[in-house]
This record gives sequence, C-alpha cells and structure tokens, in this order.
Amino acid sequence: MDKRFRLIWTAEASDRGKMLREFLVGQKISKRALTDIKYNGGQILVNDQEENVRYNVEVGDRIELIFPREIRSDGMKGERLPLSIVFEDAYVLVVAKPAGMNTIPSREHPAGSLANALISYYEQQGIEATVHIVTRLDRDTSGLVLIAKHRHIHHLFSEMQKQRLVSRSYVALASGLFSSTVGVIEQPIGRKETSIIEREVREDGQYACTRYELIHQYKTFAQVRLKLETGRTHQIRVHLSHIGHPLLGDDLYGGPMENITRQALHCSDLAFRHPVTEEEMNFHLLLATDLQRLLE
Repeated sequence: MDKRFRLIWTAEASDRGKMLREFLVGQKISKRALTDIKYNGGQILVNDQEENVRYNVEVGDRIELIFPREIRSDGMKGERLPLSIVFEDAYVLVVAKPAGMNTIPSREHPAGSLANALISYYEQQGIEATVHIVTRLDRDTSGLVLIAKHRHIHHLFSEMQKQRLVSRSYVALASGLFSSTVGVIEQPIGRKETSIIEREVREDGQYACTRYELIHQYKTFAQVRLKLETGRTHQIRVHLSHIGHPLLGDDLYGGPMENITRQALHCSDLAFRHPVTEEEMNFHLLLATDLQRLLE
C-alpha cells in the first residue's frame, strides 16, 4: 500500500480555467514543495491521471497531490518511551510532554527525547515521516507540544506562527509578592556573553514580549498565567527573573529550590486553526502533578 502523504481537493466553479500551478499555490503549496514533488518521487493527479502544472482546471476535477517519502536522519533513532497523545489526526499531533524530557536530542541528552519517542511511534503506526516539532518546550517545562506529521504541514504552521496564529498559554509558579494583577514585560533578550545556555535582558537582544495575569497570590509565591507575544529562548524564565519573580525551582535564573527541583512552568493551553480542515482547535492540559502538589 502506498503510504505517501497526500492532499485531495475538488475544483469548484471559481477554479475553472486556472492553471494547476495557480490552483495549487492558492492551496498554500509552496514552489519548493512543487519542485520536491517533481524531482523526488511525488505525483500530481487529476481524476487519477498524472498531469503537469500547466493543466487547465475544470469544475469538479479531483486533484490529488502526492508528496515524496520523507527520509529520516540516520542519527535519529526510535525509542519505546511513554507517549501521552492528547489529539491526533492524519496531519497533526498534540502531546503532553513531561518535565525532565528533552523535546529533541541534545549533546548533554542524546537519547530519551520526545522526538525519539515519536519516531518509535511512527514506526509502529507505519507513518512515513520524520519528526516536525512546531512548538518546543525546555527539558524541565511540562505541557502541550504541537507536532506536524509532514514537512508541508510544518511549513503551513511556520507561516501561521509568523502571523501569531498559533497561541500558547503557560501557568507558572513565580517567587515573591506581585504588586499588580496584570502586566506586560517588554524587554529584549539575548545570549549572555559568559554562557552558552543562559539568556538575559540586554539592549542588543531580540524584541520579546510576555503578558502575565495573576491567578492567585500565596505567601511566598504566586500562580501566574502567561502568554507569549514572541518566542525567544527561555523567554518566560528570563522576563520573570528580570522583574524580580524568578520561577520556583529555576536555579539558572535565581529561583528558590526548596520545594521543587525543576522550573515551575507548564504549557497549559494551545490554540490554532487546523491547517487543512480550518477547524478551530483548542486544548487544555491540567497542571503537572508536582506543580499541583505545591499548590495543595
């Protein structure tokens, strides 16, 4: 059975007379994807017959785009690890990543990542794709992660991200007493000169904006909801530390370590319009057990 990734449309009255190339561009198929299809084993079918991009579309035509098989990197190996799937269809996966798991392998942690778990799952399910992670989380941040099940779907999500059409909200436990219930932290972030990993607020950094809302103030820390307007590395951790409220358990940015040994940060909400069906998708994930325990 041919398991290559494919997309299918039926031409409407407004498509009559268009060249197939124009029709496909209107379906957000990139020139790069069309080149890949032409030279690397894909196909364009109209009514089950192979056609080129100069074909003139007729009303009712069944247009099928078959993408080449994706080749995984030899360095990426599948590992049978627990995988908590929140949602899955032919195009998209949403999973719940636990704290302590890398999103992708790193030099310090070459195995045991979410990507390794996904490759194993793809192998079991016969999904012929490599891993395309749309929204990454730090190793010690728990919560929702969005994955595209094909290169083209990842491309569509990337375009959506440029327009801020993929929305994530976080819940954090931040140290200290907050003086206001809502706020905006708008400070540029760059790499710290003395560290490979650490970031800091600095004038020559990249623009970064974090919005926060106080959920509940406790004696020595607060439960805060945060939304990112930008996606800089360690953005929430750097911004909260900068205003004097480092995350509990975040030793890299000065957070207290008495009650938790990982940064108290959780991606709780994810929202986007499905890149193929155009359905509005909204997901919510309850706080991880260790964070819930601190609140109790």
